[in-house]
Amino acid sequence: MIQRIGQTDGFDEAALVAQAQTGGEEAFTELVNRYEGNIYRLARHITQNPEDAEDVLQETFLKAYEHLRDFQGNSKFYTWLVRIAVNQALMKLRKRKTDASVSLDDPYDTGEESLVREIAVWEPNPEQTYSQEEIRAILEKAVDSLPPTFRAVFALRDIEELSTEETAAALNLSIPAVKSRLLRARLRLREKLTRYFKRKGDDFFGYM
Repeated sequence: MIQRIGQTDGFDEAALVAQAQTGGEEAFTELVNRYEGNIYRLARHITQNPEDAEDVLQETFLKAYEHLRDFQGNSKFYTWLVRIAVNQALMKLRKRKTDASVSLDDPYDTGEESLVREIAVWEPNPEQTYSQEEIRAILEKAVDSLPPTFRAVFALRDIEELSTEETAAALNLSIPAVKSRLLRARLRLREKLTRYFKRKGDDFFGYM
């Protein structure tokens, strides 16, 4: 189950970070246990490789531990952790040289009016034709086909359910850049899935 930032279940992130910064290994272990699933999923979506995602997971917490005293609490610890994970994942992609557009600093167009297009809707409802497992696999494949920078934004906003502000802080982007990339990612997914299902009717991405 995804743990939402700020979720009130007795988990006190700030207190655990403070304890970890003074040498509390148990406190850091609890932070790892809390967030490792989220970080792995994020790394998996960006790298598209389970082995690389495992490496990113380990490197993220290693770097977080090494630089724990540098964390000053200007953002949530999880947001800081996500930023480290994204950097490590993009470094993996650069080393593999599989995508030339992996930099979060690439130019972007925030003019959303240029993104308006006709998107075919589908019928019948995909849930009437495919099992939940098949739909999940189809969606994951479509997400994996997105450019890395779009995958990162989509994974944080629509999968990990961070807010726009938290996503912007984690990726060191402006809020307009996050909104623009998220819109582009959603439109690309709509187009890919429309072509896949080849039908008209209910909007499978009604929540978008």
